[in-house]
Order: sequence, then structure tokens, then C-alpha cells
Amino acid sequence: MKRSFLALSLAAALLLGVLAGCGPAATEESPTPETAAPTSEPPAETAVPVPTVRFGVLNGPTGVGAAGLTALWESAATYNNYEIEVYTDNSQVAAGLTSGSIDIAAMASNTAATLYNNSDGAVRMVAVSGLGVLYILENGDTVQSLADLEGRTLYATGQGANPEYVLNYLLTENGVDPAQVDIQWRTADEITTLMVSGEAELCMLPVPAATAVQLQNPDVREALDLSAEWDALQNGSRLTMTVLVARTEYIEENPDTVAAFLADYQEAVDYVTGQPAEAAQVVAELGITPNAKIAEAAIPKCALVCVTGASEMRGAIQGYFEVLYQANPDSIGGIMPDDPFYYEVE
Repeated sequence: MKRSFLALSLAAALLLGVLAGCGPAATEESPTPETAAPTSEPPAETAVPVPTVRFGVLNGPTGVGAAGLTALWESAATYNNYEIEVYTDNSQVAAGLTSGSIDIAAMASNTAATLYNNSDGAVRMVAVSGLGVLYILENGDTVQSLADLEGRTLYATGQGANPEYVLNYLLTENGVDPAQVDIQWRTADEITTLMVSGEAELCMLPVPAATAVQLQNPDVREALDLSAEWDALQNGSRLTMTVLVARTEYIEENPDTVAAFLADYQEAVDYVTGQPAEAAQVVAELGITPNAKIAEAAIPKCALVCVTGASEMRGAIQGYFEVLYQANPDSIGGIMPDDPFYYEVE
């Protein structure tokens, strides 16, 4: 789905009043009026227009963070104005950045690295925005470990992005050839329908889609938390699923706007995590979840963060990129992103 919020601009002007008076009738000898010294009027102040940022986000946990930004912007509590569009696929976000129709975006971390490597650095990461949010859900009680997925049919979303590479890596590290799992790639909506109806037994979904399934079908249980499975490998990295990126040209032309955006986004994360009931209303209005009840239940598991600064971002995500690269170099565009990928706010 797609929803735009158009910024409103306010103009201020100074109103100058001119007072005129009439004197009494002149006497026989009227004094010669003195000429007043000319005065210089101060120039009228001109309101500085507030920048409008075109912000593209993926449906799902990245959209939850954007909902916080929307709520703050609508209450005039942000530095910038925002046009926010919600997309269903990483390729749509990447296309918007490439064409210039999107200024800043929240997207899958591996897709961001791939776009950077394949575009001669046309985008740069400005923040880490989300950690692990993937879960294996089951209509039943047969899966207690990743090894139990061998020979089973698993419905999953996120082909070509983090979910696919994370799943394949975790299966391999747990002694399961991914080819031995019948992975059926579907949209989150399609999987939700299958799981709620009981037609499907197993799925891999991110929050908030996973939360929606469990609330609509109480028989569905959380079989595996893939963040916990990742941490159990003790590979020196953390699941780092989503990041914020901006067009390099946009950064160079609007560094102050980018800095203001990052300040706004940090406030948005604080708002969502601190006031989940209020934020849930906006999440539902954006269509990210079917209703506010699902959104409120999902927010604590969305793992929203806002890590900025080149060294801080590199420290948070480089280990994850290294794991993906070793497992499948193509997952991040063939090479590890170099230092310019990590933007340092001046």
C-alpha cells in the first residue's frame, strides 16, 4: 500500500500601520513645517521553508518505526516535513532510491549493501534501525529445533533478502541442507491466511506479521526465535535486519536535513517504544497491521533502534555482513561494503 503525507508551509508577514492625523486651521502666521529626517524600515522577515523529506519504508517492522515519525510530524514535533510511502518489497524501495523519487529509506540491511556495491556508492547507510524480528511459527508442537525442519514444508516471506539468507545460514549451521526443506516463498498476507485457516503447519514470518497470525489463531505457537538461534551460534555478530539509507547526492546537498531527520527518527523510536498504545493507532492507520491491537502486541518485539555514527554503525553490523558474505557473497552484492558506506554526521 501507499500513503503520502503532504507537508504544509506557513507564511508569516509583517503588517505595517500608517497613522495619519489632522491639525487645526492655520493661524495668520503658520510656522514652516520641519522636514522629518528619513528613517530606514527594517526589511520584512521571510520565513525559511521547512525541508520536506521523501521517506520510503518497507511494510513490516520498518513501517512501525515510520509510524512513530508520522505521529510526531502530524503533531508538529519534528524538524522536517515528511512524505512517507509504504512499500511491500525491497526492490520497490531500491528503485525509488535509484530513480531519485525517494530521498531516505528504511530497508533490509543486505539489500542496502547490495545497492551500494552495485551503484558505485549512490547510497549510504545513515543508521541501523532494526535488529532480529524473525520467528518460526507452527500449527502444532513438533518443531523444537532447526533440525526438526528437515523434510518439512515451510512457508516463508523475504526471498532474496535477509530472511532467506538468515534461514539458509541457520539451517546449514545446524546440520540441515536448505535443499532438504521445502521452502515455499509467499507474501506475508498469503502466509497469514494459510496459517490462520490451519492449511499450513509451519511458517517463517517477521513481527508484526507473526504477531497477527498468533492473535488470529491461538493454536499457532512460537516454535523458534531466530534471533535466539543466531545468538546461540556465538559467531560474534547480531542479527541486524534493517537500516536507514539516503541517496549520496541528497546527503551532499542537504547535510543539515539529514542530520535533522536522524534526530527526528530517534524521537520516533523513543515514542513508539515508550507509548506503544498510542503508536499502535498510527501503525494500523498506515495499514501495516490489520488493527491497533495487533500493532500494540507486536511493538515490544520489533527491536527498533537508531544507531548512528560511522564507527557505531560499523561495529553494530559488520559482523553480520561478514557472516552473510562468507555464506553467500551475492547476499550483500559480492563484496564487503567499504568505509564510505557508513555515513558520519558532520
